[in-house]
Amino acid sequence: MQIKLVIFLLLFAALLLSGCGETRYLLRYDKPAEEKIWPPLPDKPRFRYVGQLVGESNLSAVDDGGAGAAIGRFFKALAGLDNRPDTVRNLLRPQSGAVDSSGRVIVTDAGRQALFVFDQKLGKLDIWRGATENLDFVSPVGVAAAKNGDILVADSELRRVIRLDGEGNPKGTFGFEDLERPTGLAIDSKTGRVFVADTAEHNIKVYSDAGKLVQVIGQVGTKWGEFNAPTHISFVSDRLYVTDTFNARVQIFDSKGKFLRAIGSRGLYLGNLVRPKGVTADSLGNIYIIESFHDYLLVYDRNARFLLPIGGTGSGVGKFYLPAGVWSDQQNRIYVADMYNGRVVVFQYLSGQGQTGASGMMPVFTSRQEK
Repeated sequence: MQIKLVIFLLLFAALLLSGCGETRYLLRYDKPAEEKIWPPLPDKPRFRYVGQLVGESNLSAVDDGGAGAAIGRFFKALAGLDNRPDTVRNLLRPQSGAVDSSGRVIVTDAGRQALFVFDQKLGKLDIWRGATENLDFVSPVGVAAAKNGDILVADSELRRVIRLDGEGNPKGTFGFEDLERPTGLAIDSKTGRVFVADTAEHNIKVYSDAGKLVQVIGQVGTKWGEFNAPTHISFVSDRLYVTDTFNARVQIFDSKGKFLRAIGSRGLYLGNLVRPKGVTADSLGNIYIIESFHDYLLVYDRNARFLLPIGGTGSGVGKFYLPAGVWSDQQNRIYVADMYNGRVVVFQYLSGQGQTGASGMMPVFTSRQEK
């Protein structure tokens, strides 16, 4: 035993003397060697598969030959951890997400009861678990980045909106007195107003940036402007998009809460909705809706015309298994929380590929909808 200890100490000392560099990392999207596009050729491609985010496996070490890298390899080999994934640092049941001003992809994971923060610029993955100084997240769902860099999270079990600073430190909460089951969350960056979908009370509650309730949009019902279990929401280009899940539609409002139009109806064809979840839009007005029951990402133009489906049930490239949220960034990348595959799938909208009309796309698939 003493001989082994001496050998260990000598090896450790040699590693320390070999250099003082640190192990650096790159954060990469997992993707196949062969490019995947939608729709397939000979149609003009409109979307390209970028890759997927799952967790720590997206990080790859850049070996600088220093002691940090050597020591890391030594201890991993000693503990037999070289090829053993750290499942706690991988997504389990991602719900939704956002991209902040620095390009970080922030994902809520109700299965891990945490937020995963993918930082490609710095090559690191952070996991935030603390909602307040005394409480951890229980069921984080909606998330949005505020103009000042704060991150706001709706936790459906804690029944409040949590405000974190840009490093994940708790700054406060609001909404506990008003919210029954908050799920979707979105921010109007111009006014600072915060929109929260209260699924249990069938309405959208609007708060000031200071956390004061200023408006309630809707009530339970089937008429325009009414809801039946709204879930995911987004605010893009002065439009509020609300997934009216049990009414099988998405409703669109202006920034003041006035109803503008609805998308979708029940049916058996591609383009119909059964259990819509996530919703977002890109800079050209294309609208993206998660149809979770049939595992599809459905694309519509700004006039609610159905354009294109991506998906189907499975775990391969372009397939989903009970997807939940969807969100976009300033580069018109589309992110899908593929919940039961434990990953975030990323697509790039190819806006330069021969645009036609305001949305840049012609319909590829058509559907029959109920009148």
